[in-house]
Amino acid sequence: MRENWRIKVSVFAGVSALASALASALAFSALTAAPAVADESAASLQEVRLPADVKVVDGLAPGAGAGSPSLEPGAVTRAVAPSLEPGAGVPVSATAAAKAAPASDICLGTTAAYGATGCFQHNGDVVWAGDTEKDGMSAAVGVYTDYGRAAEVCINKLGVNTWATCAKDYRESGNVRLRVLRYDGDTGKFYQPESWSGWIPVDGKY
Repeated sequence: MRENWRIKVSVFAGVSALASALASALAFSALTAAPAVADESAASLQEVRLPADVKVVDGLAPGAGAGSPSLEPGAVTRAVAPSLEPGAGVPVSATAAAKAAPASDICLGTTAAYGATGCFQHNGDVVWAGDTEKDGMSAAVGVYTDYGRAAEVCINKLGVNTWATCAKDYRESGNVRLRVLRYDGDTGKFYQPESWSGWIPVDGKY
């Protein structure tokens, strides 16, 4: 009788240990398989290898009076005058222009990941890249087409809380898709967390 009790206890202990091991393995598997999300910290950045033929373009500060989309999470584009230095009557630098307020033109496909946000302005085919984290890296917005044009990446090297723009000329009948991630200018490497937009019509007509 005592022998049967010991066998039952041993079997129960073995099953418990097996269940615990499986739970740990599943938790580890879920942790390593889950994609990085937009609000993860810089410590979780993982290198992303882009194809060798991807063209990297340094974005420019928006022109004075151009305005830009909002960098605030969840904000929508609205018409506001460009930001000015306190007490000044006109923008005084590229930094002021890069921190300009939202434009009246619609910026489509707004997409964000840790430290970066991007959108596509169909009026003028302008790609916007916004940097939202002070981590020594740059915001990067990749642009892909549905008609075979080589992908390009617009880089914002202007610093945190700024926008940079890359003006392109895409086929009006085509669509573009944005890929938002981080870029290290010292190494020339890209990093996730990353995020993709859906397909955006170049002419702005969904």
